Amino acid sequence: MKQINKPARPVTYAWTAAAALAAAWAVVQFKTRQVERDNPPRGRFITVDGVRLHYLDQGEGEVVVLLHGNGVTVEDFRNSGLFDQLAASHRVIAFDRPGFGYSERPRSTIWTPSAQASLLGKALDQLGVQRAVVLAHSWATLVALAMARERPAQVAGLVLASGYYYPSVRLDVLTALPAVPLIGDLMRYTVSPLLGRLLWPLLVKRAFHPSPVPDSFRRLPPWMMLRPGQLRAEAAETAMMIPSAAALRKHYPELAMPVEIVTGAGDAIASAQHNSLRLGTDIAQAGLAMLPGAGHMIQHLSQQVLLQAVSHVSQALQAGRFSPLASAG
Repeated sequence: MKQINKPARPVTYAWTAAAALAAAWAVVQFKTRQVERDNPPRGRFITVDGVRLHYLDQGEGEVVVLLHGNGVTVEDFRNSGLFDQLAASHRVIAFDRPGFGYSERPRSTIWTPSAQASLLGKALDQLGVQRAVVLAHSWATLVALAMARERPAQVAGLVLASGYYYPSVRLDVLTALPAVPLIGDLMRYTVSPLLGRLLWPLLVKRAFHPSPVPDSFRRLPPWMMLRPGQLRAEAAETAMMIPSAAALRKHYPELAMPVEIVTGAGDAIASAQHNSLRLGTDIAQAGLAMLPGAGHMIQHLSQQVLLQAVSHVSQALQAGRFSPLASAG
């Protein structure tokens, strides 16, 4: 009897895997084009050192600069209502940080907090901003602190919300694989966005815990955060978080401008006790507002506290003195 040769099993597995990756790639490409078509850039663009940045600019008066955290875009500030509330009495400039939203993130640069501080400081120069209060959330608090250290004349005051300031053991560094060349590139164009979409409800719930997720955050389309380019930026910043905090921590006592620290007592992303409470002691003139029952996403949960913090810093600058807000919590 003539023997029928069967295909080698490893070859079959390889073709199956390749077909699955091709299908995943097609889905990711479709969803990326769809979400960008449905959510085009709503701001302006500026090019700094060859990097194209997307930003929002609204209102008149004293300048407040908003810097969003890891995993979202500049639209998070608009959706929360904080952008428009500030713009009623200030000129508000909010950037998509490099690699997020519609801003570029060239691979030729390692986008540390210092590198981002330099780029955004130059962007403010081009926009004619000589002095501003910088309000930053989460990972971007490291960028704001680097800006304050390197450009103290431009950064007149800080409002730091839900920040990560001191190194700690973090399991989320294991999610930084999409930032690795080659294997990371393959993942973020295929399986990583699909896995991220599957886990999205759990990730959002953890970010807001112990608070419920408000409707204001649900207006941010998940696929904007799961596009391959943004996934690389998110993974890279996750990997840099611990060394970045370690490099900056020794400089906190050097800051001389008014600083307000706002945090949720129940923050499951950046422990208030490990981070904000310690920063409040390292910066002598800092005020601290710790909000009972609030999680990480303060801009959606406690806009009035952030508005009060900005107002307090502004009044102190105008009066030439600074008495920090009393701790709330």
